[in-house]
Amino acid sequence: MHPSRFDDTGNWQATSSRWDARRLNPPSRLWGSNGVTFGPDGRLYVAQFLAGQISAVDPASGDVEVVVGMDGPVQAPDDLAFGADGSMYVADLTPGRVWRRSPSGAYTLVSDEVKVPNGITCVGDRLFVNEMKMNGRLLELFPGGGDPVVLTDGLALGNAMQLGPDGYLYYPHMIGNQVWRIPPDGGVPELFAEEVDDPVAVRFDKGGVLVVLSRGPAGIVTRIDLATGARSVVVSGVPGLDNAAFDQENRMYVSSFGSGGVTEMHEDGRTREIVPRGFSGPFGVTVDFRGTVYAADHYRLAGPGDSGENDSSGVVTHELQPFIHGITADGTADDGLLHFASEYGDVRTFDPVGKTTRVRAKGLKEPTGIAVAPDGSLVVAETGAGRVVRIGGGDGDHSDAAAVAEGTDTVIVLAEGLPHPVDVAFDAEGRCYVSDDRLGAVLRIEGGKAEPVADGLGAPQGLAVRGDELFTVDTEQRCLRAVSLITGESRIDAEDLPVGLPPGITRTEPELFAQGMPCSPRPFAGLAVSPDGSLVVSANGEGSVLRLSEPSPVR
Repeated sequence: MHPSRFDDTGNWQATSSRWDARRLNPPSRLWGSNGVTFGPDGRLYVAQFLAGQISAVDPASGDVEVVVGMDGPVQAPDDLAFGADGSMYVADLTPGRVWRRSPSGAYTLVSDEVKVPNGITCVGDRLFVNEMKMNGRLLELFPGGGDPVVLTDGLALGNAMQLGPDGYLYYPHMIGNQVWRIPPDGGVPELFAEEVDDPVAVRFDKGGVLVVLSRGPAGIVTRIDLATGARSVVVSGVPGLDNAAFDQENRMYVSSFGSGGVTEMHEDGRTREIVPRGFSGPFGVTVDFRGTVYAADHYRLAGPGDSGENDSSGVVTHELQPFIHGITADGTADDGLLHFASEYGDVRTFDPVGKTTRVRAKGLKEPTGIAVAPDGSLVVAETGAGRVVRIGGGDGDHSDAAAVAEGTDTVIVLAEGLPHPVDVAFDAEGRCYVSDDRLGAVLRIEGGKAEPVADGLGAPQGLAVRGDELFTVDTEQRCLRAVSLITGESRIDAEDLPVGLPPGITRTEPELFAQGMPCSPRPFAGLAVSPDGSLVVSANGEGSVLRLSEPSPVR
């Protein structure tokens, strides 16, 4: 039984007459975790920005219940707070809205005048929110009506804030490593603390101690005594901390934008799992020549593996790599390089040994799938531009000077005019294939044109070639399709893949950017071939990686 965010029953299982399907990690219960706060019912409410969902967690049992579904009016909740009357207030980051959800479940729009709203807090029946942007503002909003009042501006990416016991509102500057404070009635903002490690949230425990969470890879938590300024620092090992909340017994529960879940954290940094961490996606997947499985997980490079003590997720964070979606291992060399495509426009090459990153191209429109061509160049499905492009090396079928993007490598157009290309792959003869989930087809690129190899599909995304067969993940029909490159025959090889949105759910797709800030990425169910011939699938609906292996012959 594996209850998940995709299927509460835990009975969902991929089926196939050809392949043995097994999970390389358990499914996730949450779609990442961001703002957290305790509600009037004693449960911990968790905002899930990537999914547009809010869930309530029982800290004693770890049970999870969806309270605000992704098919509702809230698109991208990043923080939340409860008012004195039990109303929930939600900072809906991407569309720039602040919502009130009444105790009966009715929604009211409080404001659409806040740009990239993030940190939100209630002081009695008063409501405050700040903006996660450069030169952001901190405002008081009036749910009963009235124009917002700006307390201050100049925030360098605001985030989770709270009223301190001294009557000041405390808030972080994520850029600059600072914590500031200001009276709720306005006044001159005051710099309270400097050189705080990557501050993403400020919270006060029940004793009035200021607790600052770091968004860095080490999971650093800094405690500051307001009276003396004395500090203590612990390293929790929870990468990409996001927010925290304290219960009545002063136990601290933290969320992580990087690895999700809910974790109880002691003052000395020890942790106890409440909701297991796991994949936020995953998006693209790849397997290197050693057989190591890597997944692009939006905020990080991760993969199935031993996640260590007090963490049953079965997912390892290799590196916090912001905004990666497409991924491929470089099979043309033994140096273990990985190549990333970010839907926000750039393509990067990462050295896992030296921990160095080189930007290969910038300014592309929603690049998603990526593959290494036989000549060592990178080929990318530029989804937002309807193109397939080559980055560095080789000669394209045709070039377009206007298509050269900003970056260190030349960008050459291989094919254009596609509705929505998602992934790319090469066969043994060096021919390039592309999936298009709006066209419902897989195409081969030859002579600057894309000719259908298989059409009449649902929404093909992840693409891989194994021998003389091409495989694609159809997210609309939740199946793995196989296409013979010799005969063109197409068949379904596996069904009931936990990909895409949960059954019966629809969602209004948020914008990719807001105020120039990267926001809500598009889901992508990647596919890769392992050196042993097995297939690896990004089961992005439930947050796992599946391995499809051919059964061993019966002796």
